[in-house]
Amino acid sequence: MRIIPAIDIIEGKCVRLQEGDYTRKKVYEAHPVEVARLWEDTGGEYLHVVDLDGAKAGKLVNYPIIEEICAATRLKVDVGGGIKSDNDLNKAFDSGAVQVNIGSLAVTNRDLFTSWIIRFGGEKILLSADVWQGYVAISGWQTITGWRLKEFISEYLKAGITTVVCTDISKDGMMAGPSFDLYEELMTSFPDIKLVASGGVTSVEEVAKLATMGIDGVIIGKAIYEGKIKLEDLVHK
Repeated sequence: MRIIPAIDIIEGKCVRLQEGDYTRKKVYEAHPVEVARLWEDTGGEYLHVVDLDGAKAGKLVNYPIIEEICAATRLKVDVGGGIKSDNDLNKAFDSGAVQVNIGSLAVTNRDLFTSWIIRFGGEKILLSADVWQGYVAISGWQTITGWRLKEFISEYLKAGITTVVCTDISKDGMMAGPSFDLYEELMTSFPDIKLVASGGVTSVEEVAKLATMGIDGVIIGKAIYEGKIKLEDLVHK
């Protein structure tokens, strides 16, 4: 299973939100590039970067920092947040990202999103399925849509998506454990997808449990920043 630390960026700084609430954010001193280098030095391979400014603005904002991270490390970086146009997509890839996470656009402009899947393939274009009480949320989790999660995933499996990054917003940043039941249900309903779990992971034991479920990857944020999980323990698992 892939271990994928998260770097969420607001105004050039690493932050963590609680339940996606921009008013409940904690800012960390370490610069995003320093965090990325630390992870690489520990032996990590993957990194999840979220441009929270971009998610709110509706366009990629912090791409210079993404470029810095990619230039300073050999990590395989995936990027999400505010990618809603060809220009944003090109900026993400030109900055060095190997994959992009798309959520809002998959709701607001299905034709454009589907064209990206066809153009770049399901290995580069990932479906970001952020869920609140069973419904997909977009625009930096500020808007709850009428899309039910399973319908959303089914729609884009037909279009060629192979990887789904699923975040239970109610768990994110709360240090209360991941949504095991949700992920088990998705794995049962969609056995062929590569599912990446995100939100709420607090311990190495929880990571191990997700691995036994057949989860392809797990994104971990606050537990690392708060020292609940050590990077070296994740690598050796």
